[in-house]
Amino acid sequence: QSGVGIFSPTREAMRIERERDFARKLCADFKIPFPQAYVASNLLEAEKILTKHPQPFVIKNPLCSPTSPIHTILCETIEDTRAWLRHVNYAEGVFLQEYLGRAEVGHIALVSGGEIYSLVTNQEYKYAFNGNQGIVAGAPLGGLVERDLDDKYGLARKLIHPLLPWFRKVKYHGPIQVTAIRVGQASSLSRTGKMPVPLERGDRWHVIEYNIRIGVTSGPMILRMLKHPAEVVLRTAQNQKLDLQFNEKLNFGCSLTLAGYGYPFIQVRSPHLPLEVDGKFDCDVWWNEVTRGADKKLMSTGHRIADVIALAPKLDAAIARAYANIRKIRVV
Repeated sequence: QSGVGIFSPTREAMRIERERDFARKLCADFKIPFPQAYVASNLLEAEKILTKHPQPFVIKNPLCSPTSPIHTILCETIEDTRAWLRHVNYAEGVFLQEYLGRAEVGHIALVSGGEIYSLVTNQEYKYAFNGNQGIVAGAPLGGLVERDLDDKYGLARKLIHPLLPWFRKVKYHGPIQVTAIRVGQASSLSRTGKMPVPLERGDRWHVIEYNIRIGVTSGPMILRMLKHPAEVVLRTAQNQKLDLQFNEKLNFGCSLTLAGYGYPFIQVRSPHLPLEVDGKFDCDVWWNEVTRGADKKLMSTGHRIADVIALAPKLDAAIARAYANIRKIRVV
């Protein structure tokens, strides 16, 4: 109403992220593969679903929100699923999504002027600790992006472009991110810092979820890759056609998050602790819960300390630079 552009879809268009079962039905309408999924309003209903479909499920809140009573719980066995169902908060019900594996990959695009513009393919590390250990964190602790205007892995073509009629119907304009898992004969993706390979015969991408933002992890890397990021954001907010141009040789990005005291159990109150930097950074560092004390020295004030973001022509170089820079930061 004010005429100020918003870099996000609004109203009906937001439902693709906001309501998980709406996204499932939307995929069914447009013949996009989606894991088996069910909604239960209480423990009794959830246990009946598990009895009828004895398999591991990812447990999610039916409505996606930072204040949701349930944050994603990834269960790899039936026993894990059954145990967790006894401990979750059913205030808004529960969304049970078939577990298809750990190796997720994503694709981020912009929808503007009734068209879809691919940006990057990405992977995120979402566990709280190394080695796929701990809970799924509220925000990723690491991520990789690859410039991918041509959709070399087919994610946009299979999982985003079929939705174009719906995008136009609801006047969608803003970011769209799909997270997916490949199921088939060659469905294993690397978890060691490699991007996915193109689909082989018998493979199919399955949607895990859609998001309507470029993301706290991938966003800073995408904006650094673009030649004119402010113009792209503004034109998308105004629902205009886009002409995407990228900075030469910035093909890959790596983001690492430094987490501090008490993480990921954020109900623990974090003390203010001294933070030291040994040497100059040669990449982007985004301070999170950090301030300066009376002596002007840096102090950590919370759980997420910094995001260290490096870009390079090659993936290995981006990863190496990010790790070299995060080692320059020390905090208790």
